[in-house]
Amino acid sequence: MKVSFVIPAYNEEKLIGNCIESALREIARSGYECEIIVADNDSTDRTKDVAGSYPGVRVVEERRKGSNRAREAGFRASSGELSANIDADTIVPEGWLTAAVRILDGDPRIVAVSGPFIYYDLPLWQRALVRVFLSTYLPMNLLMQYVLRTGAVMQGGNFVVRHSALEKIGGHNTAIEFYGDDTDTARRLAKVGRVKWTFALPMYTSGRRLIEEGMFTAGFRYTINFFSMIFLGKPFTLKHTDIRAGSA
Repeated sequence: MKVSFVIPAYNEEKLIGNCIESALREIARSGYECEIIVADNDSTDRTKDVAGSYPGVRVVEERRKGSNRAREAGFRASSGELSANIDADTIVPEGWLTAAVRILDGDPRIVAVSGPFIYYDLPLWQRALVRVFLSTYLPMNLLMQYVLRTGAVMQGGNFVVRHSALEKIGGHNTAIEFYGDDTDTARRLAKVGRVKWTFALPMYTSGRRLIEEGMFTAGFRYTINFFSMIFLGKPFTLKHTDIRAGSA
């Protein structure tokens, strides 16, 4: 089973190398056939040069700003049966790919699997608060899928989806620029199969947005946009701040 890593990136020259290197290490550990596609989202720095310097990494361009637009460009350029979606500021932990593939391989009803973020650059007490917040994701996912039947829960920079399922729902929604993009994808995927949320699939990522906006402000924005997408089918917040390497 071939896996396509899709990494949307905008002005990520400082972090994209660490992300790619972590993915390459995990690919080597897993032994799976993989490809890495970096979808450059009209960067004005050296993101494309850094990404393209790694052998076997393919860079595609999407000039329309928006993470979902970049993900869609990467998805359309991919050839794997599975699409592993990570962000340019993430670090893939050991065993992540193997765990995701085993989950999907073990149950054909599951069309996507996602897990939590671990913010490697936040203080311990803030990481503990995030962990408490994320503990609600599993029951929320079950409630949304099997009781209310209104959608599912997924972390945008940490999910693996079957190519066929993403194709079936028409790919990523490019009308959404930022907030609610992962919720919309999960909501539509839940109509064609099961979306699994598990703490067995953690992903390391930067907490720079939580630092820049404030933990509670950022948490509130993500929460209100989640429920807006689930019940209204559109994001509540239409604008966002570009945060790169700790600065807007």
